[in-house]
Amino acid sequence: MADEISDLRLFVRMVAAGSLSETARRLNSSLPAMSRRLAAMENRLGARLIDRGTRRFILTEEGALLHERGLAILAELDQAEAQVGAWTLAPRGHIRVGAPLEIGRRRIAPLIAEFCGLYPDVTVELVLNDSRADVVGNDLDVALHIDQPVDGDIITRLLLPSRRVVCASPAYLARHGCPDRPQDLLRHHCIRLVRGRHVYDRWTFTDHDQPLEVQVRGPLSTSSAEVMHDWVLAGHGIGLKALWDIEPDLAAGRLVELLAPFARNVINLYVIYPTRSHLPNRVRVFIDFVIGVLNR
Repeated sequence: MADEISDLRLFVRMVAAGSLSETARRLNSSLPAMSRRLAAMENRLGARLIDRGTRRFILTEEGALLHERGLAILAELDQAEAQVGAWTLAPRGHIRVGAPLEIGRRRIAPLIAEFCGLYPDVTVELVLNDSRADVVGNDLDVALHIDQPVDGDIITRLLLPSRRVVCASPAYLARHGCPDRPQDLLRHHCIRLVRGRHVYDRWTFTDHDQPLEVQVRGPLSTSSAEVMHDWVLAGHGIGLKALWDIEPDLAAGRLVELLAPFARNVINLYVIYPTRSHLPNRVRVFIDFVIGVLNR
């Protein structure tokens, strides 16, 4: 089996190199040695893998099939070996973690400090940004992302299911009254979130099982979810906040949930990381730790 796997890896490298001579150069070998290895593979398989009738490096139909299946087999093998090795290796090295500002500061930062206490050979850099998480472009090992991304080059795991909550402070409600229906928001100061040029001023609800959208208004808008949180706590208006950001305020009575019978704003937090043949042990352990803590 070891010889077959070795031959398969060599064949994949031949295809990547584009010629036997380039393969020999990359492997510090010789062209005759590469030719003999290829001929031995073809004899064992009983099929020609490369068309030798042209000057170009062209795979036969059998060679193309072996290459396609070989890539998948080797990827699975590499991942299995990495997973087995992860059980015996103590996590060490550096991790760059991206997270939205508010949940990153309030909930993820304490978890990172706890994680580093458990794994002293791991260092973690927390990158806080409310922009769309770009794990590849920003050289992140792992990131927290609100709502599921559609990028095919990343792996996505659900971290924390939740919902958005319309909320206000008791002081605001004492001055302006409590809205009974979504349409009542048109008479209130609603604080709007801004992302780039887009203003999130269309809040969605359900009324008698039918979707309902209300375009809210108000004097205050911000690109910071934390600033919105502070403004709502200070009684400056009504906000639409993720439940995970305001749960302590609701429990303590600092904020009041509004229009709960009409709520339909599902929001999920995902952990994402780049697609790789194998995940570093330190990143795998960190992801499992965060998922375990936030869901206990």
